[in-house]
Amino acid sequence: MTPHELVAVLEKHERWLKNKPGGARANLTMANMEGSNLSGVNLAQGKLSGAKLAHCDLSNANLSTADLFAAHLTKADLSGCNLYRADLRGAHMRGAKMKRAILKEADLRGGALLYGGPHGGKNGGNGLDFVRSDLAGSDFDDASLTNANLSGADLTDVSMNGADCEGALLTGATLMRASMKSCNLARADLRGSNLSGVNLQGAVLRDANLTGAVLVGANLRNADLHGAKLEGADLSGADTTGANLARSAENFSVQIQQALHSHYTWINTNGTMGARADLTGAELSHIDLSGVNLSGANLRRANLTGAKLREALLIMCDISEAVLAGADLTGAILDGANLRAATLENARLDGAGIGWVDIKGPDGQPTGRLWAANLTGAKLTGTSCVRTNLRGANLADCDFSGADLTGAILSDANVRDARFSGANLTGASLPPPPDPDD
Repeated sequence: MTPHELVAVLEKHERWLKNKPGGARANLTMANMEGSNLSGVNLAQGKLSGAKLAHCDLSNANLSTADLFAAHLTKADLSGCNLYRADLRGAHMRGAKMKRAILKEADLRGGALLYGGPHGGKNGGNGLDFVRSDLAGSDFDDASLTNANLSGADLTDVSMNGADCEGALLTGATLMRASMKSCNLARADLRGSNLSGVNLQGAVLRDANLTGAVLVGANLRNADLHGAKLEGADLSGADTTGANLARSAENFSVQIQQALHSHYTWINTNGTMGARADLTGAELSHIDLSGVNLSGANLRRANLTGAKLREALLIMCDISEAVLAGADLTGAILDGANLRAATLENARLDGAGIGWVDIKGPDGQPTGRLWAANLTGAKLTGTSCVRTNLRGANLADCDFSGADLTGAILSDANVRDARFSGANLTGASLPPPPDPDD
């Protein structure tokens, strides 16, 4: 298409938009306009399906409700472009600049192309080709994608820092290695999406649906995941430091839900009904069991990374060899619990009670026998133990390196071979050093 022809089409389209005589809706279907300067043009409602617009300057253009089905926009500059409700199904936008673009309610799903004739399609003949929207490497920083449909789109290596994607549909999308710092994904549907290695630092994912999503190695530092659905999500190797990440029991398998329900019944009926929970080796990362009574449960070797257990009752629990890195146990009661060889690195145990419990007989009366909490060989490096009560606990071979033990109570505890290198012991009450000849 020559520049004169293009100018004529744009002039007629402008008249058509204003309902003036001599106007005609722009029909640039399959037109070749590669490298053209279309900055600021008004092609709202224009027909541009299949148009070749690679390397075009479409900055600040108005393409709202335009038909850009399967258009070629590779490395095009769409900065500040208005693409409200535009049809971008199957569009090729690899490496495009979309900074501050408006893509509210835009359709960026894959699309089916009808082909015919002896040379049509991949295999010749008549039929349909499904074309996936290719947005890999595009720059969506500060773009508005509210309620946009990006289901199944390839968003590998995209930059969406500060973008507003509230309510967006991203089911099955590929977002590997994407940079989405401070991105708003509240209420977004990310079911089955691939978010491996994505940077979601400070992102808002409130009430987002991440069921079955892959978040392997993702950066979720300080992200807000309040109310997010994470059933079946893979968070292996993800950095959740400071993240508001909590998974209710409903986000876990039926077996885990049944075990917890049966345990609650067992607790509330003094053992006459229900059954003690056996969650040996269970995957419970980031579960929210704040205030729950799990006393007597078997959590041996369970993965409780980042779990929320504030003020939970875990009396006489077997939590040996379990992983509780980054878990929040503020105010929890773990008297008499078995935490042998447990990993509690960077966990919060502020105000928690991890001392001894008075064993009672069959008649419910105290026997005078004390059962101490066992933390032999536990790792508590970097753990916050401010005012934690560890009185009488077995802390032999524990590693408290870099831990904060301000005001902690360790009197009568066994601290033989325990390590306190770099720990803050301000105001802590410590037992006398063990007798080397003992």
